[in-house]
Order: sequence, then structure tokens, then C-alpha cells
Amino acid sequence: MVKDDDPSWKPTFIVKPDGGCQGDGIYLIKDPSDIRLAGTLQSRPAVVQEYICKPLLIDKLKFDIRLYVLLKSLDPLEIYIAKDGLSRFCTEPYQEPTPKNLHHIFMHLTNYSLNIHSGNFVHSDSASTGSKRTFSSILCRLSSKGVDIKKVWSDIISLVIKTVIALTPELKVFYQSDIPTGRPGPTCFQVTIASSQPAFPALTRLKRALWLRVG
Repeated sequence: MVKDDDPSWKPTFIVKPDGGCQGDGIYLIKDPSDIRLAGTLQSRPAVVQEYICKPLLIDKLKFDIRLYVLLKSLDPLEIYIAKDGLSRFCTEPYQEPTPKNLHHIFMHLTNYSLNIHSGNFVHSDSASTGSKRTFSSILCRLSSKGVDIKKVWSDIISLVIKTVIALTPELKVFYQSDIPTGRPGPTCFQVTIASSQPAFPALTRLKRALWLRVG
């Protein structure tokens, strides 16, 4: 909902094509009317989110966190979260979005499939360096800076639970209508999280992993 009554609220929006992957077709806008212009070019439904303009940075770079969640049962609800995950880094030092840098994908988009083409992409055998790192290494780095890691994990778990609860009615309908009795359906999905300053996790993407099944 646009906050017309707050003159200080001047957000940036990120537009993500419905059903897209690997960063294809994602772009940033300052004016919501720009969606119509871009829409005529792409002719694709899209999800529009307010962009986190003050993200948590490491080494002056924006990053995200991808965690893996197993939904074992809908009734009763039984959820498992992997203890480790991935962190994907941008390859251009972050600056708050302006009309001049909105199109700097290596600054604003963390997608591996995009940043791997950057001349600044760093391949590393270490889990704690490079453009793709483990989530556990990020937690260690944040802990060294005085961040309360237990609270970060608690906030992430809360975010995952609330997300699954919000999806449960639709998932039940999907299972009842599309999955034959006795046949296992998709039970795993990926949660992509970005963090603002201070460390406060926010859901940015939910992706069902159809290739992961529980027999």
C-alpha cells in the first residue's frame, strides 16, 4: 500500500517475473508507473516488493541467505530447517539505489547466475570467503561483530514457520487436487532471506524444489 501521507517515504521497488529463475527479468524501479512501461516490453505477470535499501553488508557487499526447509507433514504440521545454507554475494560494492545505479545488477542482485559473469566474481575453496559462502560462516562473521546469533536464528525460524502457516491452506488444496493418494508430492522448498541493518531477516523469495521428494 502506497504511503501517500508520508512525504519522507521514497521507496525503491524490485520487480520479479512470476515463475522466473536465475535473476532473469528482475529489475528495480523508483516510480510504480514504470512497471507498466516494462510490462509492455516483457508481457509477464510479476511480483513487486519494496526493496531493502539499507541491507546488512559484509565486505561492503550485499548478500542473501538461502536456507532449505523440509515440510514433512501438513496435518499435523511438521517442519525441518537445515542447519546450514548458502550465502550469495553481489560483486560490486553496495550503494543505496539512485536513478543512476538502478540497473547495476552486480550491486543490487545477489543471483549466482548473474554475478558469475562479473569480472569481480571470486571463486574460493574456503567456506568463509569468495562470492558464495556457507551460512554458518556468515553467522561466525556476524558473531565476531557482536550480533546476537541466537536471536538471528530465532527470527529466521519464526519467519519460516509463519511463511509455512500462511501457505498451508493452499498447500492442502494442492495436495488434495493434484497429488494422487499414496504418491509423495513435493515436500522441500528453498527460502531466500535478506537482512536489513541491524540484522533483521526478511523473506525475499520462496522456491519449491520439485526435484526433492520424500519416499
